[in-house]
Amino acid sequence: MVGGQKPSGAPARYGWWKPLLGVAVVATAFLAPFRVRGDVAVPAGPGGTLGSATQDGLRQDAGGGTPSGPPRGDRNRLGHGGGTRDRQHNTEHGERGPASKRIIVGYGFWIFLLSDIIMFAAFFASYAVLSGETAGGPSGRELFELRNTAIETALLLASSFTCGIATVGVQAHRGTWFYGAMAATFVLGAGFIGMEASEFASMVASGAGPQRSAFLSAFFTLVGCHGLHVTAGLLWLLTMMAQVFAKGYRDDILRRVMCFSLFWHALDIVWVALFTVVYLMGAGQ
Repeated sequence: MVGGQKPSGAPARYGWWKPLLGVAVVATAFLAPFRVRGDVAVPAGPGGTLGSATQDGLRQDAGGGTPSGPPRGDRNRLGHGGGTRDRQHNTEHGERGPASKRIIVGYGFWIFLLSDIIMFAAFFASYAVLSGETAGGPSGRELFELRNTAIETALLLASSFTCGIATVGVQAHRGTWFYGAMAATFVLGAGFIGMEASEFASMVASGAGPQRSAFLSAFFTLVGCHGLHVTAGLLWLLTMMAQVFAKGYRDDILRRVMCFSLFWHALDIVWVALFTVVYLMGAGQ
C-alpha cells in the first residue's frame, strides 16, 4: 500500500457480517416487548410482564371459570383474554370434531351401493344393445306376461314399505314393530323371488333359455343379477332379526339394520327401472 491507497489488484474487503448483525439487533429490539403464549405472541406490559388482559385470560384458563366482566383493555373480546367461553364458541363453530360412526358407516355403504348401481348400469347398457338380437327366436313381446310382472312389482314395492316400518321400529326399540315388519318384508320378498323363479323355469322349458339368443342372454343376466341381490337381501334380513334378538338394540346392530334398509330400497329402485326398460318397453315392441 503506497500513499494510503490500495493496490489496484487487491480485492476489496467488506464486513459482510455487519449487515446481518444490524438486522438481528433490529429484530431483537422489535420483538422484545412480546412474550409467546402457546402459538400466539401477545404484547407485554410495563417492565416486561404480560398485560393485564392476558393475565386475566391466563387466570381464567387455570381456574376454568368465567370472569365477572370483560378483561381490561379488551372490552369487545377482540383479541386476548377471551377465555374458555370464546374457545368453546370457536370449537363449536369452527373446529368440529370427527363425524359419528353412524355417518361414516352410512357414507361407506353409499359408496358400495353406487358401485353396485354402476354394475347394473353396465348390464342395462348391454341389454339395450342386444334387445333386438333375437337370432330368429322369441322376442320380449312373445315372452313377457305383464300381469305377473305387475304382481312382482307390487310385492317388491310393498316390501319396501314394510322395511321402512321395521327401521322405525328398531330405532324406537319396539320389538313388535320390528319383528312383524321384517317378517312381512321377508314374505313379500320371498313371493317376488318365487314368481321370478317360476318365470325363468317356464321360459327355459319352452326353449327360451339364455343360450337361445343374445337378447335372452342379456335378459337373464340383468334380471337374474337383480334376483340374486334380492335373495342375498332375504338372507341378510334373517340375520338381522337373529342379531337383534340375541344382542338387543346395540349401536352397531342399529347401524347394520340401517345398511340393510338402504340396500333393500336400492333394489326397489333398480327394479322400477328394470320393469320399465325390460318389461314395459319389451312388451311394446
